[in-house]
Amino acid sequence: MTSQVSSPAAEQPVLGEQRRPAKEIRRLDRVIIRFAGDSGDGMQLAGDRFTSEAASFGNDLSTLPNFPAEIRAPAGTLPGVSSFQLHFADHDILTPGDAPDVLVAMNPAALKANIDDLPRGAEIIVNTDEFTKRALAKVGYPASPLDDGSLQGYAVHPVPLTALTVGALKDFPLSRKEAERSRNMFALGLLSWMYHRPTEGTEGFLRKKFAKKPDIAEANIAAFRAGWNFGETTEDFAVSYEVQPAAAAFPAGRYRNISGNLALSYGLIAASRQADLPLYLGSYPITPASDILHELSRHKNFGVRTFQAEDEIAGIGAALGAAFGGSLAVTTTSGPGVALKSETIGLAVSLELPLLVIDIQRGGPSTGLPTKTEQADLLQAMYGRNGEAPVPIVAPRTPADCFDAAVEAARIALAYRTPVFLLSDGYLANGSEPWRIPEADELPDLRVQFATRPNHTAADGTEAFWPYKRDPQTLARPWAVPGTPGLEHRIGGIEKQDGTGNISYDPANHDLMVRTRQAKTDGITVPDIAVDDPSGQARTLVLGWGSTYGPITAAVRRIRRAGGAVAQAHLRHLNPFPGNLGEVLRSYDRVVVPEMNLGQLAQLLRARYLVDVRSYTQVSGLPFKAEQLARAITAVQEESADV
Repeated sequence: MTSQVSSPAAEQPVLGEQRRPAKEIRRLDRVIIRFAGDSGDGMQLAGDRFTSEAASFGNDLSTLPNFPAEIRAPAGTLPGVSSFQLHFADHDILTPGDAPDVLVAMNPAALKANIDDLPRGAEIIVNTDEFTKRALAKVGYPASPLDDGSLQGYAVHPVPLTALTVGALKDFPLSRKEAERSRNMFALGLLSWMYHRPTEGTEGFLRKKFAKKPDIAEANIAAFRAGWNFGETTEDFAVSYEVQPAAAAFPAGRYRNISGNLALSYGLIAASRQADLPLYLGSYPITPASDILHELSRHKNFGVRTFQAEDEIAGIGAALGAAFGGSLAVTTTSGPGVALKSETIGLAVSLELPLLVIDIQRGGPSTGLPTKTEQADLLQAMYGRNGEAPVPIVAPRTPADCFDAAVEAARIALAYRTPVFLLSDGYLANGSEPWRIPEADELPDLRVQFATRPNHTAADGTEAFWPYKRDPQTLARPWAVPGTPGLEHRIGGIEKQDGTGNISYDPANHDLMVRTRQAKTDGITVPDIAVDDPSGQARTLVLGWGSTYGPITAAVRRIRRAGGAVAQAHLRHLNPFPGNLGEVLRSYDRVVVPEMNLGQLAQLLRARYLVDVRSYTQVSGLPFKAEQLARAITAVQEESADV
């Protein structure tokens, strides 16, 4: 949290109270806030609302929701702690931040679970009402850290959030337990005062959210206002802060805050409109992909049909059937679901039909860490099927980029008649950032031509439809909608004869079909990879894919600010690789590949290009920190310099 200027402010009106002398206002260029509490304390809601107000104010931002997998872990325990971290700034930023400047701790468990992440001097707002002997003992505190001196070095603000909330709502017809539930809004109001966030949006949101329970809506608004007023009137908060809009960070356009799963949903809808095809989602709920099913089910007005199947296999089976029927077909899942869908993905490869397989990766193996992030499904997407069954792979790099990645995946699927993997992850899915809403004319034309007439003339002059007679450029087979007169043809998993599509066990034909399907994937047109090397002197290249983009870019910026020279490149297309990738890799003395797995991309690069890339990995369920990567990259550079 970097202070730029300090100045006294003019008097500010207090929400719901008389005007009081204003406090000092300090201007900052960025702030990292973490809300933390029990999984029932509403930390995700408070963080999301603060994020929305920061976005509407014009700040650049990045978020990291972090919550347990259990529906309701035991209250007040470390496994039950839920947190929401927000980094907002007056300039371009790329990550949720390495360490919070401010921690809001709703109970002892929240404090203990997060204290090690705080730098000295950070502010801690503590709900003192929850620091009872029982609550302290539950997380192993022998004495209250508020009294034993262990928090020296931090700016601690003890606030009885629960009591203040209950007092503010004493005139509402609520039980004490019901009133206590609004303490997250009190905390949000206090933070909104501290950082001069707009308040109208949150009040409007609460009225809409609780439209059927107006008493609850007004109680939450009253708690929110009470928190704002508390900040203005208490002596414990002598300073408030301003973070100006990040005007220079954004090109001209209309913006909104968006999460990765929401951006991906909108990208799928946009792709279906650009293709002039109905969108069909066959899916089974699974964390962290379920939000896509929830969102798409709201958009029947755009021709979207959603089917919540009884299991993963049924979901993709229905989606593949919809592809056969002429829809832009999608199935969504996470790693365990991909394993179940693998046979049908292989069938889609054999049938050569467009199908989007959306994998929102999470920690594994098996059930693993359902609410934590990982990018360890790359090899599963590449090879996780029987036989030679190549599938193109696309990976977004930021939450907003999920929109463009969905459109690109649809382009490939439709143009080349193939299933396509889109590999997002939990960090992108739940994180959010500003997104510039594109104009319709900025989107690609994805319209396809269905087969409508016979496409082959036999030696005797008779006409027939050959379902595997290919486009000479893309090697895509024709797409014939069932019921089109004269275009009847077989489908199924048994090998087809080239051209006719008849069942064939001929060895030479099988060899031809396997090689043709591989050639089709290899021939997909993808852009060359771009390298960011402003000095032109770098001998080290940092190469990433997927959600590592933000931490890698932030780390590279730190190294350059310190006078170091380092190049950066990022892969969107993982199968096929960009045509110039081998040349780029061989242009640098050292190539470092950070991944949230045990080195899966590094393994592919070594095998394909015979380049000894340096793998730097993490599988903690959390994204990389920028400082962590900067140290690792610098260590590689220094090690090589010594040699």
